[in-house]
Amino acid sequence: MMKIKARAKVNLFLEVARRRPDGYHNLATLFARVGLCDELEFKKTSVPGIELEVRGGPPGLAGGDNIVYKAAVEFFRVFGLAPAVKITLDKKVPVGAGLGGGSSDAAAALRGLAGLYGISGAAAKKRLVKIAAGLGSDVPFFMLDTALAAGKGRGEKLKTLSWTGRFPYIVLVYPGVPVYTKDVYARLKLGSQEAVRARLADLKKLLGLLKEGGFRGESAALLFNRLEEAVLPNYKEVKLAKERLFKFGADSALMSGSGSTVFALCRDRKKALGLAEAASSVSGYQVFLTKIC
Repeated sequence: MMKIKARAKVNLFLEVARRRPDGYHNLATLFARVGLCDELEFKKTSVPGIELEVRGGPPGLAGGDNIVYKAAVEFFRVFGLAPAVKITLDKKVPVGAGLGGGSSDAAAALRGLAGLYGISGAAAKKRLVKIAAGLGSDVPFFMLDTALAAGKGRGEKLKTLSWTGRFPYIVLVYPGVPVYTKDVYARLKLGSQEAVRARLADLKKLLGLLKEGGFRGESAALLFNRLEEAVLPNYKEVKLAKERLFKFGADSALMSGSGSTVFALCRDRKKALGLAEAASSVSGYQVFLTKIC
């Protein structure tokens, strides 16, 4: 038996450069892994096949459309193994929240099955990463054992990053409504070439600040998510959640990924606790106090 934690993420920066011929978009993003996580358990069984049990989350997550199930199918196909396994997913990360919960679960499934079946080595790792890229744009990030990474391409071209100083606390607010990536990109209007270049320059500055001295006051002005322009005008709950974080005293607040979660960064634990307490008083909100880790 094996247990694997599947940590969530936030995007400290996300710019969409252009639409690609394959239907995806070229991105420039900064992933930050956080402590909020799902947990997956893996057991070999005497019964052929893949059994997936899901605890928590909305109904219908245990079917063949679940990305964990798809990851398992691909794992056994690529490595030529006969499946006889039960996977239990303990779901804590909200669905449709922009936190990469499904992508992290898929990566954890690949890592967990590799451990369970003794798959290791550089060649095997390359095959696992290739499977991950085929499952979704965010999945390769979760294959890395790192807190921070810059992503390009669909998000699968990754560079791990160092961060000098303490990681900040993060208050995550899920406003109770899911937002689905496909709908967001359908509404998205890309920025001009000049605007995109300016934002990419901001990302370069942000990466430099993080390397030099962690998250500082001037870093907050560089946080950016192009997808907010497609979400905030169309999902009043997300817009209001971000506004409330500022009202409660956040120095910086941003939507993660394609939403609907918004988050605030706090260097001070006392301030983070106050923000989390204030947000928790709002009916329908799920609030998580965590850290980049």
